[in-house]
Amino acid sequence: MDLKIIGTGRSMPVRAVANEELTRFLETDDAWIASRTGIRERRILTEESLTDLAAQAAMKALEDAQIDAGTLDLIICPTMQGDLITPSQACMVQSRIGAGCPAFDINCACTGFIYGLDIAAAYLETGRAETILIVCAEAMSRIVDWTDRGSCIVFADGAGAVVVTKGQGLKTTHLTACGDDALLRARPDGGNCPLTPEIKPIERLVMNGPEVYKFAVSAAVRDLQTVIEKDGASLDDVDWFLLHQANRRILEAVRNRLNQPEAKFPSNIARYGNTSAASLPILLDELNKADQIKEGQLLALSAFGAGLTTGACLIRWHETKGVIKSRTEGNSSDVLIS
Repeated sequence: MDLKIIGTGRSMPVRAVANEELTRFLETDDAWIASRTGIRERRILTEESLTDLAAQAAMKALEDAQIDAGTLDLIICPTMQGDLITPSQACMVQSRIGAGCPAFDINCACTGFIYGLDIAAAYLETGRAETILIVCAEAMSRIVDWTDRGSCIVFADGAGAVVVTKGQGLKTTHLTACGDDALLRARPDGGNCPLTPEIKPIERLVMNGPEVYKFAVSAAVRDLQTVIEKDGASLDDVDWFLLHQANRRILEAVRNRLNQPEAKFPSNIARYGNTSAASLPILLDELNKADQIKEGQLLALSAFGAGLTTGACLIRWHETKGVIKSRTEGNSSDVLIS
């Protein structure tokens, strides 16, 4: 597949919310949350807009790639809901960063980044674009039910971005979808049309935790094995397994089923929680900026989410142009196995 990543970036809300703070309005405690999710704190939008985060992540990715926004041919924004219903979040980012290319959103929930890579590869391979920005931006704090301790403790806000161009980086992808709203769903306000006999009220995120766990573990194992076998590689050939940061128990279960060492499974869920589509590019940027991913290493990515959607891909890493210049961004000790 004709795609390689040449720049990465991320942006997180200023407001960090530790587990202890949730005990003010939820019947829970730090030990209960950490033991079930692996999360110690998460970032929540309070001062910024989602457009602020997405644009900041995009600009950092462009800086890392050492290109100008004006050279972009396309912007893809995986998100469950932008700041507005319309214009799209991608259009708002396009305006903010000074780009002039087409831009659109996709909603594949937590699998959005991998779907975005697959779409970008199609544009590059057909010659319809040469340089593409994928910026995943999520404001999950606006979607969850803050009275439901089973879901609101897990989700968080953030944005991660990559710049991609033609090159031999993305080796294989595998995407699935199975329409099912029983495990995960959210419904918007039904509006106020006087012709509608029964207007359904807003329904904030509903999640069947035990069933989501079983779905996520089986899907991640299946999809990772699929892309690795498709490439003719083996599990042991993979240097890094980057999994959607949904829940520590899910990550550990997948690792155990694949029989791979913990050192291959970097995680930042303890600090950021589940940022939906943004979790993979955020983690990728942390590893890149800490110079932990080396030239030529093999990365296996996996994600799963509402839809139900799943996806996995295999990437041969090419060091981004600005990694040395950007390496001072953040403390590298914050990354890795948390």
